[in-house]
Amino acid sequence: MRPILFATVVLSIASSSSAQIIESVGNRALGMGGAFVAVASDGTATWWNPGGLAAGPFADVSAGRAMTDLKEQIPARRDRMSWFAATTPAIGFSYYRLRITDIRGFGPTDQLLVNREDTRAEVSSRSISVSALGLTFVQSVLPGVHAGATLKYVRGTVRAGAADATGAVDDLLDRAEDLEGGDAESRLDLDAGVLAAAGPIRLGAVMRNIRQPEFADGTFTLPRQARVGAAIDVEKAGGPPLILAIDADVKRYSTATGERRVIAVGAEQWLWGKRIGVRGGARFNRVGLEERAATAGVSIGLHNGFYVEGQTTRGGSDAERGWSIGTRVTF
Repeated sequence: MRPILFATVVLSIASSSSAQIIESVGNRALGMGGAFVAVASDGTATWWNPGGLAAGPFADVSAGRAMTDLKEQIPARRDRMSWFAATTPAIGFSYYRLRITDIRGFGPTDQLLVNREDTRAEVSSRSISVSALGLTFVQSVLPGVHAGATLKYVRGTVRAGAADATGAVDDLLDRAEDLEGGDAESRLDLDAGVLAAAGPIRLGAVMRNIRQPEFADGTFTLPRQARVGAAIDVEKAGGPPLILAIDADVKRYSTATGERRVIAVGAEQWLWGKRIGVRGGARFNRVGLEERAATAGVSIGLHNGFYVEGQTTRGGSDAERGWSIGTRVTF
């Protein structure tokens, strides 16, 4: 029975492509709902838009951890992300580690493979570990126009299994995170982005996972993701230190819980001599489950250039819940 059930799991995921959502990294970016492609002014520009480093601070070091759950019902997903990035306006170094766990039901054809005497409902479970070591280079191509690229060494491991679906979704995800086995595979990948800034106006575009690396014979793919953004830096126009931003995915991409093509809006304002930063945002998926989420975040300056930052996310249907916390040193 176990070999047949394992074959069922493999068949159930073989034709599907699952990926991390773009809104996975950066306390500032996540607090702004993911509207960050045209902002990208800290170390996480290595993820959001490599071209943004040229318009960022002299040096920035960011580290953090985030978790997102989408688990109201099956299919369900849990993403855990850790990151470290150290950047200057010309070059950046980054390390990202992602753990994607998803639970899905078997299709009608797959159910025929299950023993007729086994009346338990079964679901497929999968745990994917991906780490990416990146080196970012930036070049100014015109006054105010900057292009950048991140060359990534990506290592991924896919683990698959099956579970009794009668348990709580939380428990199913916990058990899926403990799956063992799987072979680590290495790939090279590339991200590229451009940022144009003129006075208070900032325009940005990024393409991630350009080579679309595949793992476990194509059962897991990091699909190509393209996003554009625009922002207004009110301070550059003589106003308060306030940024308003909007992002939009250019193309849809697949995840374990459905397709995504997101519009995100966000704002960030700094107070008390930029010792406190507050931000909020929202994002709207226009395809698939058409999820909605609202976000809020804060930065607290403990010393000159040293910040503790956090963020929270809540979905419109209470299905999506997330948080992140980290530190940033910038000067």
